[in-house]
Amino acid sequence: MTTEQARPATPHRVVIVGAGFGGLEAAHRLDGAPVSITLLDRRNHHLFQPLLYQVATASLATSEIAWPIRYLLRDRPEVTTLFATVTGVDPAEKRVLLDEGGALPYDTLILATGVRHAYFGHDEWEPFAPGLKTLEDATTLRRRILVAFERAERETDPQRRAALLTFVIIGAGPTGVELAGTIAELAQDTLPPDFRNIDTQKARVVLIEAGPRVLAGFADDLSAYALHSLERIGVEVVLNQAVTECSADGVVYGGHSLQSKTLIWAAGVRASPAAEWLGAPADRAGRLRVLPDLSVPGHPDIFAIGDTVAIAGPDGQPVPGIAPAAKQQGRYVADTIKARLKGATMAPFRYQHAGSLAQIGKRLAVIDFGRIKLRGTIAWWIWGIAHIYFLIGLRNRLSVAMSWLWIHARNQRAARLITQGSSKVVR
Repeated sequence: MTTEQARPATPHRVVIVGAGFGGLEAAHRLDGAPVSITLLDRRNHHLFQPLLYQVATASLATSEIAWPIRYLLRDRPEVTTLFATVTGVDPAEKRVLLDEGGALPYDTLILATGVRHAYFGHDEWEPFAPGLKTLEDATTLRRRILVAFERAERETDPQRRAALLTFVIIGAGPTGVELAGTIAELAQDTLPPDFRNIDTQKARVVLIEAGPRVLAGFADDLSAYALHSLERIGVEVVLNQAVTECSADGVVYGGHSLQSKTLIWAAGVRASPAAEWLGAPADRAGRLRVLPDLSVPGHPDIFAIGDTVAIAGPDGQPVPGIAPAAKQQGRYVADTIKARLKGATMAPFRYQHAGSLAQIGKRLAVIDFGRIKLRGTIAWWIWGIAHIYFLIGLRNRLSVAMSWLWIHARNQRAARLITQGSSKVVR
């Protein structure tokens, strides 16, 4: 046998952009395949986004919902993790373009680049009404919420104090509802014994939604239950009113002005610029319109998954941008790559909806399994068990479970830490 014949074939090069649920699932599913994998992310950690709002509301610490990517893939010698920002894709040369002029060749590319905030043409609102997509967002919001109470404690002007104790959440999807309910319980149950000059129970939590109901993606009866539950714990819900202005002084909606020093944006998202990189078709939110096998039209060697894509499910409705959907797509693409390497083909991707879940308050949640719908305390327990199950590692599962049990029993949130600056700065 000659030296040339003895030399092993070069492994198929798979590049995955994004270490979210979909990207990480694809990497795990490719274990054992004759491939080399490079996983790129502009952050060094995988984030459990469904619980991000609990960091923002001082219920959990950052380390309880995020894990270093290198640690998660430490036992996979065929996987290289790179801390880098992707600036584009050159499909003609089959290269991923990186910051600082770098480039990375690929044989198959998986784009799992997620979403960012969308302000519907008003990006100038972002400094006043930040969204919630990253750990940095969560710690910034936690600081703003806690600093508002601290500044109200020493504020003597009644009007300014009222503005500090008014918290506005824009958008009544799951994130908006979960934020509103948790901030209300923080003000009513956790903080009252800690302050002397203010009554935190008088804080206003206002949830503004442009549509006719909260949790629009849930069944009508669950949406109505969520609305009633929010109002019962003191959240003021405003429906059918679009926000027309956000500023340092507050918010304007439906011709009404409301003074508030803490605005939170939960109204809309826009996909990463993956479609722009490829000049590919996209929907109004910038999500790539992919083929039934999740490949990009005209680029059979490029797949897109998760929040990055727009594809219909079996019922004709868009596949939701949730973790289970991204994980299903990541598994499917990995299986498709393995099949192609064997000269086989795969049936089109078929999404299986496992249900929608949303927490309303400390002991309340709604769950929509299709034919089975749950609400109240039993839904809250199932919600908690489901989220603990999807966390990575026994230590994190135990830590989060203990934190929730402590909050449930004592109304105490141990992560009430103000970081990122002094007491003089709010924004």
